[in-house]
Parts: sequence; C-alpha cells; structure tokens
Amino acid sequence: MGFERIPGTDTEYGLIAFDADGKERPDGATLMSQQLIEKAKRDGVTNVFFFCHGWKGDLPAARDQYNRWIGAFARAPERQSATTVFPGFDPMFIGLHWPSQPWGDEELGGGAFGAPQVAVSSDALLQSYLQRLGDRPEIRRPLEIIIKEARTNLAPDELSPQVRQAYLDLNQALGLGSEGVAGPPDADREAFDPEAAFEAANEAGAAFGGINLGSLLEPLRGLSYWTMKKRGRSVGEGGMHTFLNDLQNATPVRVHLMGHSFGTIVVSGMLGGPNARGPLMRSVESVALVQGAVSLWCYANTIPFGGGGAGYFNPILSDRKVSGPVIVTRSKNDSAVGVFYPLASQVKGSASFDPTKLPEFGAIGAFGIQGVADGVANDLKMLPADGAYTLEKGRIYNVESSQFIAKKEGPSGAHSDIAGPEVAHAIWSAALASA
Repeated sequence: MGFERIPGTDTEYGLIAFDADGKERPDGATLMSQQLIEKAKRDGVTNVFFFCHGWKGDLPAARDQYNRWIGAFARAPERQSATTVFPGFDPMFIGLHWPSQPWGDEELGGGAFGAPQVAVSSDALLQSYLQRLGDRPEIRRPLEIIIKEARTNLAPDELSPQVRQAYLDLNQALGLGSEGVAGPPDADREAFDPEAAFEAANEAGAAFGGINLGSLLEPLRGLSYWTMKKRGRSVGEGGMHTFLNDLQNATPVRVHLMGHSFGTIVVSGMLGGPNARGPLMRSVESVALVQGAVSLWCYANTIPFGGGGAGYFNPILSDRKVSGPVIVTRSKNDSAVGVFYPLASQVKGSASFDPTKLPEFGAIGAFGIQGVADGVANDLKMLPADGAYTLEKGRIYNVESSQFIAKKEGPSGAHSDIAGPEVAHAIWSAALASA
C-alpha cells in the first residue's frame, strides 16, 4: 500500500487496499484514500486516472498488474497530447487492490478431462477456501463435507445427496441471491442448483484458467466466483463511492475510471453507490470497462428477458453520471467471460457470439453493453495504437478487441493480458474525447 513507483520510470501511482470485509486497510496512521485526496488538493492535480483489477489474490499480484497497465498507459504518446487538451494537465494515477481471487491455479493438477487430480492437500484446500469465503462455522461445516468427498471421488457421475445439501447450505451461508437477469451483479443468476452446475461443467468439457471443469468442486468454484462479485459490489458501492464523492467535493479534478473483469463491478458500484442509486457530486469524465465479468444487460433500459425492466446499473446512464464516452472491450476468444460466466449463471454449454442471438446470461466482455436506447450504444473495432477514434460524449462504444485482447482461443490466461499499447490508446482516446 502507499505510493508505488513503476520500475525503471519516474511514474508513481497511489495504491488503495481493501480487505475481504470491504473495509479500507490503513496506510500507517491514515487511510491512503485520504492521502490521495490531500495530494490532489495540494498539488493541483487536474485529472485522476483510476484503475481496478479483476481477480487478483494479493498485493504483489496487484502491483505487478498495475506496473504493467499503468506503465503502458503513462508511456503512451497521448500523455503529451493531453497537455494541449486539458489546461495545466497534471495527472494522478490510482490503483485499487481488493482480495478477489475465486480460486488458485494450483488447486487442480494434471490429468485427462474427467479424471483430474487434487494437487494440494485437503487441509490446504479447506484453508484456502476459508480464507476466501470467511472462516465461520456455517461456512466451515459444508466446506468440510464437500472437500472430504472430493478427496475420495473428485469426478463422480453425480453429486451425492449429502454433498448436494452441503452446497445448498454453503450458498445460504454466503448470502448469495438469485434475482435473475435484472438483479445486482452478485445475484443476476438463476436459482442455485448444485447438480445443474455440476452437469453444466461436465457438458462444457473445456478447461478454464488451468482448471479442469467437470469435477465435484466445480459448484464450489462457482460459489466462490459469486462471492467475489458480491465483494466487488460492496467495495464499489461502499468505500470507493464515498472516496469518489470526497475527491470531487475536495477538488474540481476530472475523473477517468477503468475496471477490468470483476473490477468493472467495482467501477460501476463507485458510480452507482448503494443499490446503484447513490448521488455523485458531479459526473465523471470517462469510463473504460475492459473484458467485464458483469451482465450484458446490467446497463439496459429494457431487458428482453424475465419480464423486462431496467438493468441494475441503468441509473448510471439515466442520471448522466458519465459526461464523456464509455468504452467496453469484448473479445470472442476470452473464455473467462465467454465460457465460465454463463456456466456460473447456470447456463449449460458455451456462449454464442452471434450478435443476433444475445443470451439471457452473458458478460459485457463477450457481448458489450446491450439494451440501451437507440443511438447510445455503438459498435467499433479496436484500432492500432496509431489509429484515430471518433468518440462522442454520452455514448457507449462496444469495442471488438479480439485482435488485441485474448488473441488466442483456449484457457483464459490472456483474459488479463491487456497491457498492450492498443488498449492504452483506446482508454486515452475516451479520456481525451471527454474534454
């Protein structure tokens, strides 16, 4: 935590850290968020560029990611262009760390599909999930049942009644809702059915993040996934929404937000506030939602499923909380949002990327933001780093990015590979178009 310097450069960024309970961790005697507000006031900062990662488990991993992302952004030639666009341009960069790792790649080892091997001990697996989900008796008891069963039969033909009930008990203990497609980002799913989750993973027959789908533990990974989405909403709608308001109240700084994966939930929560209806001092200037693990209908005016209605984050648009452009990257090769997202929502099989067949459950990182008013959303292709975008204020741009993000199909390691100059150029273009 504190002020971080990107190795080999003179670029510095502030790193705010939150704990698993959604509370900011102090940096010494004070909160880093307050130090950043004071710095913005004292130094006459004109533009704040805020970055939020997706699933990262610890501070070293977050630092490594921000060193690459913010480093690429700060080195881009557009930084010089900004001096002519924004009078007295003086930027400040901020990164947020929050514990958001739903599972570890080390949890399952090699082995053919349908016969995976547990690569860590049962005790280590239990402790890792207790750390992620919370070490409370109502969580520990069903976890012990599930992991004990996995130790003896990781790939059964079906879940035993005892394991199925343990999953239902764990879902209840975690307080995870199932409100359908119009629900908040941690509850926009069908009713949790552990057997359906297990069968859907078997049908998928694909590997995600180095983890073989189809094991008895697949519903557990799904519950951990939704817990991290719930945590992201809590951090965004709580402490980070307050920070954004305090920053805007203290200084006339222009604010540009970028969120990746689960971080798109945090950024949307920052804008929306509690239940997506909290007030802001004023609009932010630009937003970039990069390979978002949040529903394609979450900003919709009208959802064509489940009885219609507006998306959970639609008030962000109707209240005009973003004055400049919103860019949304999507890649057809990103299996993190294209395969696992619908699986976690209890949708069997892989997602289709046919834009004429938009699904009920799908991620903006695969389909962009859909269901908004005519003329508000526009489809673009991501341009090379020297390409010229024509972006307008108040518009959403779904940027087809398969050429530059997750360029190869397969396991989703490329889901976080967004440090290329083309992505930095797109984010800069949105920021500059807000002027």
